[in-house]
Amino acid sequence: MPPAGSIVVISGGSAANSLVDVFKQVSAGSPISYIIGISDNGGSTSELIRVFGGPGIGDIRSRLVRLVPEDTEDEELLLIRGLLNYRLPASADAARVEWNAIVDGTHERWGGVSSEKKELLRSFFILIGAEITKRTRPTSTFNFQLASLGNLFITGCRLFFGSLESAIFLFRSICGIPEYTHVIPALNSNFSHHIAAGLTNGTVIAGQNQISHPSEEPPTNSQLAAENKALLEVTSQLHAQGLYPASSSPTWLSLPGTATPLNPGYSTPVVYVHEHDEVEDANLPGSLPALRRGNIVFTKEEEAELPARIARVWYINPYGQEIRPPANSKSLAAIRSAETLVYSIGSLYTSIIPCLILRGMGEAIASSCRHKILILNGSFDREIGPGTTFTALDFIRAIAHACVESRGIIAGEEGFAELTAETEYKRYVTHVLYLEGEGVPRVDTARMKELGIECWKLLGERKGKGMVFEGAALRQALEMVRGKRRSPKQRRSTLDSVQFLPVLELQH
Repeated sequence: MPPAGSIVVISGGSAANSLVDVFKQVSAGSPISYIIGISDNGGSTSELIRVFGGPGIGDIRSRLVRLVPEDTEDEELLLIRGLLNYRLPASADAARVEWNAIVDGTHERWGGVSSEKKELLRSFFILIGAEITKRTRPTSTFNFQLASLGNLFITGCRLFFGSLESAIFLFRSICGIPEYTHVIPALNSNFSHHIAAGLTNGTVIAGQNQISHPSEEPPTNSQLAAENKALLEVTSQLHAQGLYPASSSPTWLSLPGTATPLNPGYSTPVVYVHEHDEVEDANLPGSLPALRRGNIVFTKEEEAELPARIARVWYINPYGQEIRPPANSKSLAAIRSAETLVYSIGSLYTSIIPCLILRGMGEAIASSCRHKILILNGSFDREIGPGTTFTALDFIRAIAHACVESRGIIAGEEGFAELTAETEYKRYVTHVLYLEGEGVPRVDTARMKELGIECWKLLGERKGKGMVFEGAALRQALEMVRGKRRSPKQRRSTLDSVQFLPVLELQH
């Protein structure tokens, strides 16, 4: 028998962290699993991938740190949480000085940590430090700028155990994360897995960071031209293999003179395409330059819109060719045994979709879980641009298409249109929880009702350019959908079928 009331949450890192307490309350001690992608190649994770290879662990570390109990009376546990959540300074020189103090055990962050736990943690910092030293070359020096100690610790554990899941287990054990809470990498791998996005205008962008949070400094014209020459060769191979629709001729980067550069460079010195193979790092010779860049510094504010919508996301090998890896067997097992599946707020195309397109995911979701709940974003981001016309139905369509693609059928192939018809959407999404206000995706509740998808409008509050959920209202909605709370008498609009939650004390 499946565990009663078990929940699976598919999400990225930072955005969904704000809902962790809500999910914990809703689970009420029942098993809860977070499935998180490993394609992140931005921030300090990019430097670890460049030097050591391996999966992108930034979102996994972020969730693990967030799951450390905040209400614990164990002061030492909070100190360890602060240590593993700490980032080194933005100055490369200052960061190296602090790193040496961490390894030596003299850094102030060690204060209050017992000797036995300190030496256990420090041993993995020493190990990763030694590995960094061994990999130092005249053409490749590790950059500690803004490095996350948690990322360094998990990488040290992974290298020692040869297993990402073992590293996660040790992190959970040290930090006292409850046994019923699980963090599952979407892919169980010791290798890097990157994604690419194809836009509706035929453009292809390689690398998660370049899709969602492009780095700050734009490349020069010569760099763009050189990268286009190399990457278009890969594009022609994709055409020849039938792995990208031939209706348009995709380009991997915007050429100089276009309105919006898609790969706007990075903050460290740029290496030309023909020089990349002279750098001794974890990348294979001939790897896509866009995947070898250091993306330590980037901004999430004032991002340029994409020139067209994202049509499809897929995994690529280091040379840009599409691959179709299988989902982590633990992810599939968690979904098949869950009562409720939640698609959490966050980046649709770089957090949610990379988990869904893995082989086996679509079938598992379609055949399992009584409730499949989409918590709709309360604002727009770069990925669902341009403009603010992306709707709830677009979210659901992207989810359905990704789940069908996980079966090995992509757009244009036989059977895809039938499997992704709107009448099939309820196999992947049964409920939509959303906010209403300026700057949020629009919900056509009448159309949703026709498709058999229930819509629940929740109370929220304005934050910046969008809206955020009230924790109590979201918790009540999830409990009502799951049948764990008696639904109060609801008012129905005369114009649609939306259900209003009467949480009057939360109105603003």
